[in-house]
Amino acid sequence: MIRMEMTVHELFTHYPSAIDVFVEKKMLCVGCPAQAFHTLGDVVRLYGYDLKSFMASLEKIIQNEGQKQKKRRRLTKIKKGGNIMFCFQCQETAKNTGCTVRGVCGKPEETADLQDLLLYVCKGISIYGEKLQGRIDKKVGRFLCEALFITITNVAWDDEVIIKKIREGLKIRDTLKAKVSSSLASELPDCATWAPEDEEEIIAKAKADDVRLTAAPNEDVRSLRSLLTFGCKGIAAYAEHAAILGFERDDIYSFLMEALASTTRDLSTDQMVALVMKAGEISVNTMALLDEANTTTYGHPEITEVNIGVRNNPGILISGHDLKDMEELLKQTEGTGVDVYTHGEMLPANYYPAFKRYPHFVGNYGGSWWHQNEEFESFNGPIILTTNCLIPIKKENSYLDRLFTTGVANYPGAKHIADRIEGHAKDFSAVIALAKTCKAPEALESGKIIGGFGHNQVLALADKVIDAVKSGAIKRFVVMAGCDGRHKTRSYYTEVAQNLPKDTVILTAGCAKYRYNKLVLGDIGGIPRVLDAGQCNDSYSLAVIALKLKEAFGLNDINELPISFDIAWYEQKAVAVLLALLYLGVKGIRLGPTLPAFLSPDVAKVLVDKFNIKPIGTVEDDIAAMMKGE
Repeated sequence: MIRMEMTVHELFTHYPSAIDVFVEKKMLCVGCPAQAFHTLGDVVRLYGYDLKSFMASLEKIIQNEGQKQKKRRRLTKIKKGGNIMFCFQCQETAKNTGCTVRGVCGKPEETADLQDLLLYVCKGISIYGEKLQGRIDKKVGRFLCEALFITITNVAWDDEVIIKKIREGLKIRDTLKAKVSSSLASELPDCATWAPEDEEEIIAKAKADDVRLTAAPNEDVRSLRSLLTFGCKGIAAYAEHAAILGFERDDIYSFLMEALASTTRDLSTDQMVALVMKAGEISVNTMALLDEANTTTYGHPEITEVNIGVRNNPGILISGHDLKDMEELLKQTEGTGVDVYTHGEMLPANYYPAFKRYPHFVGNYGGSWWHQNEEFESFNGPIILTTNCLIPIKKENSYLDRLFTTGVANYPGAKHIADRIEGHAKDFSAVIALAKTCKAPEALESGKIIGGFGHNQVLALADKVIDAVKSGAIKRFVVMAGCDGRHKTRSYYTEVAQNLPKDTVILTAGCAKYRYNKLVLGDIGGIPRVLDAGQCNDSYSLAVIALKLKEAFGLNDINELPISFDIAWYEQKAVAVLLALLYLGVKGIRLGPTLPAFLSPDVAKVLVDKFNIKPIGTVEDDIAAMMKGE
């Protein structure tokens, strides 16, 4: 119950949704240190609001909060007696085997179970969708991409949102079923027919054995299905980003349906391997589509020095991957006195010509995703998460009232910015209003870092690069793209960068770059020794560069180039990138800091025998081997 003597801090702590009332009324209490001792009575008198209407506004929002809490309690009612969670889709999975109580990422068992069920519903949709025989419904394709994206590590944390998506998926599934009923088999898997009566049945089903990947008949089938499924999650994420910018391909949606439906059937090993390799082809096509979408809309990335310091204005920090959100935020903050900074995987937005015209776009703040508990705290202003990676807020953190999510990202207690209505932009006004009440960011560092070496920019320097290789100035390129993470052994990538010979050049993309992009590694004839192509999907740029170099040197095989691949992985988009490299014929990839837990010994052996994939070793041994082309 709300009392007039309750402090503003107490109100926000017990009822985070009340923050919306204060923002809407342009009250400066959010983020203000005085909230710890100012009561509700104090702020009503201070702002001259009508007491009755103000309290009614709070009561209404808190009533909604109470209903949400009741739902959350129902989510845990059936926990006992159900199957334990099992998740092994990311690199940090417990003991490199699987998380069974709570994810190392922080994901609760209930959330993991609901994400498994959402994937299960997607399989049911796909069974009917693939029977449309080329008549792809783009709305269905978009739903699959959004739903799969939600199940990627560190994207979605709000169980209620996931349940809502499950319900939406069931409606789509049944609509498709009506369209293809004449071509249905007599027996269908449970994911195509299961029909819950209420939310309790949804929660109970999420605990069932048959929605788990572990339901596969043996570990090799489980492994191949997992490799295919996780690759599809990465493909879906990239396809979703392209679709947001108006770029779609029916063959991508069609493959996702084919792949997901295949995991419900007993296929031969050869058939499953063929689908995994096809996923690599589709991954290449999807990254090419996203590259086209980004560069057509915002221009080709340019070599750019990015500021990593701060200014004295209040700021908004935007993280994730969605460049459309970046565009709309910059437009809406123009002339407001609020600066904009990127974080994590949004760093490459600094390289695009379309964004450089905004003087209030300051630069990049902080490092990779796993530092956000400290960096979001010290930023002082609002934070927008457009996609992953979003990690749980610690007890000592105080930035929940400054955290906004949008798109597929969500988090309990964070304010969610609604999707854009067709023909209109998202509304970031609440973020901007809050930013104006906040202090300027606390400085973490100063200086500049350089990036923007996408395929168009590097190929413009092709003659210079080729001459450097022919003259012996550049002996070898080392592709160190991929993900960063908390695993202690990831210091390996920093040490490799520091100890590679001075005549080597590192090609990178994704947040793996943060392990070495601030090191002073020098240049070779004006060519920086770290060439950052951009976000994780810009690994496509690195592949294009390699293929163009192969052509320029008149080689028959990409593996004849002086290039080694030392890849860091963390989540499922990295799996899509890996499959793309395998499809392109790249061999000898080092993968770390551990090999995926979802690879069974036999499946791992196939990858080793066919593609010479290997785990990372010691820094000294790996550098020596790479310099010999091994």
